[in-house]
Amino acid sequence: MMKNLVKQLVSFILPITVVVVVPLWIEDDRVIHRGVHLLFGLPLITAGLTIMALTISSFIRIGKGTLAPWSPTKKLVIRGLYRYVRNPMILGVFTVLLGEALSLWSKNILIWAVCFFFINTIYFITSEEPGLEQRFGDEYREYKKHVSRWMPRITPYSPDQKEK
Repeated sequence: MMKNLVKQLVSFILPITVVVVVPLWIEDDRVIHRGVHLLFGLPLITAGLTIMALTISSFIRIGKGTLAPWSPTKKLVIRGLYRYVRNPMILGVFTVLLGEALSLWSKNILIWAVCFFFINTIYFITSEEPGLEQRFGDEYREYKKHVSRWMPRITPYSPDQKEK
Protein backbone atom coordinates (compact mmCIF):
# COMPACT_ATOMS: atom_id res chain seq x y z
CA MET A 1 0.00 0.00 0.00
CA MET A 2 2.75 2.45 1.00
CA LYS A 3 4.84 1.51 -2.05
CA ASN A 4 1.86 2.25 -4.32
CA LEU A 5 1.29 5.62 -2.63
CA VAL A 6 4.95 6.55 -3.15
CA LYS A 7 4.67 5.59 -6.85
CA GLN A 8 1.59 7.79 -7.22
CA LEU A 9 3.28 10.75 -5.54
CA VAL A 10 6.44 10.39 -7.63
CA SER A 11 4.35 10.32 -10.83
CA PHE A 12 3.21 13.89 -10.06
CA ILE A 13 6.77 15.06 -10.81
CA LEU A 14 5.98 15.16 -14.54
CA PRO A 15 2.91 17.43 -14.58
CA ILE A 16 4.22 19.66 -11.78
CA THR A 17 7.46 20.16 -13.68
CA VAL A 18 5.57 21.04 -16.88
CA VAL A 19 2.95 23.38 -15.43
CA VAL A 20 4.82 24.96 -12.51
CA VAL A 21 8.61 24.57 -12.64
CA VAL A 22 9.20 25.30 -16.33
CA PRO A 23 6.85 28.34 -16.48
CA LEU A 24 8.51 29.79 -13.35
CA TRP A 25 11.91 29.17 -14.90
CA ILE A 26 10.82 30.76 -18.21
CA GLU A 27 9.39 33.93 -16.68
CA ASP A 28 10.93 36.48 -14.42
CA ASP A 29 9.43 38.07 -11.31
CA ARG A 30 8.15 41.14 -13.16
CA VAL A 31 5.75 39.07 -15.27
CA ILE A 32 4.65 36.76 -12.44
CA HIS A 33 3.76 39.71 -10.18
CA ARG A 34 1.82 41.47 -12.90
CA GLY A 35 -0.99 38.87 -13.12
CA VAL A 36 -3.62 41.35 -14.33
CA HIS A 37 -4.91 38.85 -16.92
CA LEU A 38 -5.50 36.15 -14.30
CA LEU A 39 -9.27 36.40 -14.64
CA PHE A 40 -9.00 35.51 -18.32
CA GLY A 41 -6.70 32.54 -17.84
CA LEU A 42 -8.17 31.19 -14.62
CA PRO A 43 -11.06 29.30 -16.29
CA LEU A 44 -8.57 27.51 -18.57
CA ILE A 45 -6.28 26.69 -15.64
CA THR A 46 -9.23 25.37 -13.63
CA ALA A 47 -10.51 23.26 -16.54
CA GLY A 48 -7.03 21.87 -17.20
CA LEU A 49 -6.43 20.98 -13.54
CA THR A 50 -9.83 19.27 -13.39
CA ILE A 51 -9.00 17.21 -16.49
CA MET A 52 -5.62 16.31 -14.98
CA ALA A 53 -7.20 15.23 -11.66
CA LEU A 54 -9.82 13.07 -13.39
CA THR A 55 -7.16 11.47 -15.59
CA ILE A 56 -4.83 10.72 -12.68
CA SER A 57 -7.76 9.24 -10.77
CA SER A 58 -8.60 6.97 -13.74
CA PHE A 59 -5.00 5.78 -13.95
CA ILE A 60 -5.04 4.87 -10.27
CA ARG A 61 -8.56 3.39 -9.97
CA ILE A 62 -9.05 1.74 -13.35
CA GLY A 63 -5.55 1.24 -14.73
CA LYS A 64 -3.93 0.24 -11.43
CA GLY A 65 -0.85 2.31 -12.27
CA THR A 66 0.36 5.86 -12.73
CA LEU A 67 0.71 8.37 -15.55
CA ALA A 68 4.48 8.01 -15.37
CA PRO A 69 6.11 5.89 -18.10
CA TRP A 70 8.28 4.15 -15.49
CA SER A 71 5.18 2.90 -13.62
CA PRO A 72 2.52 2.39 -16.32
CA THR A 73 -1.03 1.14 -15.91
CA LYS A 74 -1.64 -2.59 -15.77
CA LYS A 75 -5.00 -2.28 -17.52
CA LEU A 76 -5.95 -0.26 -20.60
CA VAL A 77 -7.96 2.78 -19.49
CA ILE A 78 -10.84 3.42 -21.88
CA ARG A 79 -13.39 4.78 -19.43
CA GLY A 80 -14.04 8.27 -18.09
CA LEU A 81 -12.43 10.98 -20.20
CA TYR A 82 -10.66 8.28 -22.23
CA ARG A 83 -14.01 7.48 -23.86
CA TYR A 84 -13.73 10.85 -25.63
CA VAL A 85 -10.03 11.33 -26.37
CA ARG A 86 -6.91 9.13 -26.09
CA ASN A 87 -4.72 11.65 -24.27
CA PRO A 88 -6.79 13.74 -21.87
CA MET A 89 -3.86 14.17 -19.46
CA ILE A 90 -1.77 15.95 -22.08
CA LEU A 91 -4.78 18.06 -23.12
CA GLY A 92 -5.27 18.99 -19.45
CA VAL A 93 -1.64 20.03 -19.06
CA PHE A 94 -1.75 21.93 -22.37
CA THR A 95 -4.92 23.73 -21.22
CA VAL A 96 -3.24 24.75 -17.95
CA LEU A 97 -0.25 26.07 -19.88
CA LEU A 98 -2.52 28.08 -22.19
CA GLY A 99 -4.28 29.47 -19.12
CA GLU A 100 -0.95 30.43 -17.58
CA ALA A 101 0.17 32.07 -20.82
CA LEU A 102 -3.04 34.08 -20.92
CA SER A 103 -3.02 34.90 -17.19
CA LEU A 104 0.55 36.16 -17.30
CA TRP A 105 0.28 37.49 -20.85
CA SER A 106 3.38 35.44 -21.55
CA LYS A 107 4.65 34.73 -25.05
CA ASN A 108 7.35 32.50 -23.54
CA ILE A 109 4.86 30.24 -21.76
CA LEU A 110 2.76 30.09 -24.94
CA ILE A 111 5.86 28.95 -26.85
CA TRP A 112 6.53 26.38 -24.11
CA ALA A 113 2.91 25.12 -24.41
CA VAL A 114 3.26 24.64 -28.18
CA CYS A 115 6.65 22.92 -27.74
CA PHE A 116 5.19 20.67 -25.02
CA PHE A 117 2.33 19.69 -27.34
CA PHE A 118 4.63 18.86 -30.28
CA ILE A 119 7.12 16.97 -28.09
CA ASN A 120 4.26 14.85 -26.74
CA THR A 121 2.82 14.26 -30.21
CA ILE A 122 6.18 12.92 -31.38
CA TYR A 123 6.55 10.85 -28.20
CA PHE A 124 3.09 9.33 -28.56
CA ILE A 125 3.58 8.44 -32.22
CA THR A 126 7.08 6.98 -31.82
CA SER A 127 6.97 5.40 -28.36
CA GLU A 128 3.73 5.46 -26.35
CA GLU A 129 1.30 4.15 -28.98
CA PRO A 130 3.55 1.33 -30.23
CA GLY A 131 4.12 0.37 -26.58
CA LEU A 132 0.37 0.33 -25.89
CA GLU A 133 -0.21 -1.80 -28.99
CA GLN A 134 2.43 -4.22 -27.75
CA ARG A 135 1.00 -4.35 -24.20
CA PHE A 136 -2.73 -4.37 -24.96
CA GLY A 137 -2.89 -5.69 -28.55
CA ASP A 138 -6.19 -5.72 -30.40
CA GLU A 139 -8.05 -4.02 -27.55
CA TYR A 140 -5.87 -0.92 -27.96
CA ARG A 141 -5.88 -1.08 -31.78
CA GLU A 142 -9.70 -1.14 -31.79
CA TYR A 143 -9.84 1.75 -29.30
CA LYS A 144 -7.31 3.71 -31.39
CA LYS A 145 -9.49 3.30 -34.51
CA HIS A 146 -12.44 4.98 -32.82
CA VAL A 147 -10.92 7.56 -30.47
CA SER A 148 -8.70 10.41 -31.67
CA ARG A 149 -5.34 11.23 -30.14
CA TRP A 150 -6.22 14.92 -29.61
CA MET A 151 -9.74 15.82 -30.86
CA PRO A 152 -12.44 14.76 -28.36
CA ARG A 153 -15.42 12.80 -29.67
CA ILE A 154 -18.93 14.20 -29.29
CA THR A 155 -20.31 10.87 -28.07
CA PRO A 156 -18.46 8.56 -25.69
CA TYR A 157 -16.72 5.49 -27.10
CA SER A 158 -17.94 2.12 -25.95
CA PRO A 159 -16.07 -1.02 -26.99
CA ASP A 160 -19.37 -2.94 -26.85
CA GLN A 161 -21.22 -0.85 -29.44
CA LYS A 162 -20.36 -1.09 -33.10
CA GLU A 163 -19.56 2.18 -34.86
CA LYS A 164 -21.72 3.07 -37.85
